[in-house]
Amino acid sequence: MVAASPIGSAIVFVVSLLIGALGIYVGARIIVGADDYDHAIVTALIGAIVWGLVGFFVGWIPLLGPLLALLAYIAVINFQYPGDWTAAAMIGLVAWVTVLVVLYALAALGVTAFDAVGIPGA
Repeated sequence: MVAASPIGSAIVFVVSLLIGALGIYVGARIIVGADDYDHAIVTALIGAIVWGLVGFFVGWIPLLGPLLALLAYIAVINFQYPGDWTAAAMIGLVAWVTVLVVLYALAALGVTAFDAVGIPGA
């Protein structure tokens, strides 16, 4: 997906956010039984913002920066969904795997690039 204009960029952002939210939705559904896609969208958006901010301020620190960004992302999930830190980490892991599968399929079909908003490293 090529974003050559502000409208194109907005479309890419929204589609990427929806794919990221799908991953969180699947993870939350499997791990804690949550069944609210709107909540997953909000979580993906907040998670992307928090990941970006933490990455901006401390991401340059080798090993510690990316680890703190990941911990902040899991903290967002932990705050948004019931359960403990382990459940939040598992939701994040399932979300990441789900998004990788979806993005691989879409990239193989030539529909989109291999990235999504709201899921670190995807």
